[in-house]
Amino acid sequence: MPAFLTSHFYNFAEAELWVGIGLLIFIGICIFVGVPKLVAGQLDAKGAKIQAELDEAQRLRAEAEALLTTIRAEKAAAEAQAKEMLAAAEADARIMEADAKVRLEETLARRQALAERRIASAEVQATAEVKAAAAEVAAQAAETILAARIAGAKSDPLLDAAIAQIGTRLN
Repeated sequence: MPAFLTSHFYNFAEAELWVGIGLLIFIGICIFVGVPKLVAGQLDAKGAKIQAELDEAQRLRAEAEALLTTIRAEKAAAEAQAKEMLAAAEADARIMEADAKVRLEETLARRQALAERRIASAEVQATAEVKAAAAEVAAQAAETILAARIAGAKSDPLLDAAIAQIGTRLN
């Protein structure tokens, strides 16, 4: 059974009565002064501040998610652009390689034709030199043979006969 329901509780000599009366007076003064309104106002202000922080956090999160989406889209676009650039570079490399092969083949063909012309010219020159050398050797051999004949036979019977005929033919 509660103490305030008993009869000795309402005795003015009891300390519990004065504690209860003091408590009621204190609560009354607090209500009269407006402490509950102040406490409620403080709690409301604190709640509003917390709500503002929550709203700000939610706004920041939304911004972060939007930024993340933008960054992912930019990353995807950059990757696509990089793939396109790589493909273009590979295509350019293939074209440059083909051009280089064509130019190399043309250069090799020109050099081969030049070498063939030089070889033909050298062959003609060598043939002419061989013919000239052969003619010179033949002339020297003929000179040697004729000199040996003239030295071996002091007179040539054919030459003597020809000279004798000149006298009869001239008259």
